[in-house]
Formats: sequence, C-alpha cells, structure tokens
Amino acid sequence: MKRVLLLIVTNLAVMVVLSIVASVLGVDQWLTANGLNFGALLWMSAIFGFGGAFISLFMSKTIAKWSVGAQVIDGSEGTTQYFLVQTVHKLADAAGIGRPEVAVYEGPANAFATGAFRNSALVAVSSGLVEAMSKDEVEAVLGHEISHVANGDMVTLTLIQGVLNTFVFFLSRVVGFIVDKALFRTERGVGPGFYITMIVSQILFGIIASAIVAWFSRQREFRADRGSANLLGTPQPMIAALSRLGGLQTGGLPDSVKAFGIDSRSGLAHLFATHPPIEVRIAALQSRQ
Repeated sequence: MKRVLLLIVTNLAVMVVLSIVASVLGVDQWLTANGLNFGALLWMSAIFGFGGAFISLFMSKTIAKWSVGAQVIDGSEGTTQYFLVQTVHKLADAAGIGRPEVAVYEGPANAFATGAFRNSALVAVSSGLVEAMSKDEVEAVLGHEISHVANGDMVTLTLIQGVLNTFVFFLSRVVGFIVDKALFRTERGVGPGFYITMIVSQILFGIIASAIVAWFSRQREFRADRGSANLLGTPQPMIAALSRLGGLQTGGLPDSVKAFGIDSRSGLAHLFATHPPIEVRIAALQSRQ
C-alpha cells in the first residue's frame, strides 16, 4: 500500500514539476495565449500517463493468469505442485512478505511474479522450467521471483512507466503545438503540422522512454538475483539455474508480463533489453562469492 501511495504522490509531483518548469520558461502563458488550455493538457497527460499504468498494475494478476493460461495450485494436486507451493511459502516467509498465490502453466522454461501488493502477489512457473531444472535450481528461480515481490519491483516499474508516459504525452503535444504555430503558422485551432509533429514526437520520446524503462528493468534483475542468493544462503543454485537457462529456449510470455519473466538473451538491442545477458548476471553473482 505504501508503494501505491508513492505512485499517487509521484503523479502529483510530476504535475507540479511540469507546471513550475512551464511557468518559469513562460511556456504555459504562450500556450494559453495561442489557444491551448495548459491546465487541461496537464491533467489529461497525468490521467493517460498514470491511469493506464495504474489499471495495468491492479489488473496484472488477472491479466497474467488469462494471458498464459496459468492455473492456481494449492499443493494437493501432486508432488511437484506440493514442492512448488511449499518452496514459495518458505521463501516468502524468509523474505517477510505475505505468501503469494502459486500457479503453473504450459510453456517454455520461464517464471514470473506479478501483483499490485507485496502481500498478495502471484508467482507462476512454466512446465518447461520444472521439467528442465533440478529442485535446487527451481528453488533459486522461485527465490528470484520472491525477491521481485519483496523489492516491490512491479510497483516501481509501474511508477517509472507512469512518469515517463506522462512526460511523453505532455511533451509530444506541446512540441506539436509549438511547431504548428511557429512554423506552419496555423492561426485558428491546430493544423496538420500539429498532428504530424505530435505523432513523430510521441514515437521518438516513446523510444527514449522505453530505453529508460529497460535500463531500470535490467537493474532490478541483478537485485533479484542477489535476493535469491541471500534467501538460499548461497549464489550457487542461482548461478546453476542461469547457466541452465543459457542453454534452454526461454520465452513464451505475452508482452503484459514479459518484463517480469526470465530471458536468456539480451534481445535485438541491449539498449532495449529488459534483462541483462545471462553471462553478465552469472559474473555479477560470482563476484559476490
């Protein structure tokens, strides 16, 4: 709940900062004088920027279950399910968080954690991961996911995404309006120059925002790896799990939860990769031994 309140406070802080900067530069007066309601644009930017992020966060568990076909288990289904549930509960207790729901789904080797609150999260594991790894390696992966929950990574990433969404929405429309008035000299309302510039600006600012989000995502992966090592008392199981993942086909996750899963590759461009390369993560863990 504290992190959700942080989301709200940050949203208000972003609006205040944008308002102050625009006032100091005189942008708000210029925009208003030329027919753009600065206050309305600011509120709309916050609503669209953080509104979507909030909705995504609070619906994350439901969306995750639906998108991968995950089935929640209680451990009574069989020995494998019992092991998964008991391991998640043990790690959650050690991390000092509420016991998450545990789910399994059919797919390539992967796992993810999601949820708006630390004490009511969801940890899901694929059949491919359970079949390919030893119990120690599976436990290390579960420790990694529990660390994500304990660190509040889902909320933090939503916070960052919301802030950037607000800036992208706001700045792209301000730039579009300025270009339309200054270069295309549209006198009434807005002309084609506004829409063309706004779309191009939103794409460019969106690319920059994606790179920033990806950088934060990579940092939280290192933290979750360290968290798993701390929970298990040794980094060796996590190192073994990562080494195993390096030789497996991972993936199979939809975009809605892809950033919270496991990836054995850095992606087409490291700048936009949500996960560091496997070898870099292993080296980081080995340096702590």
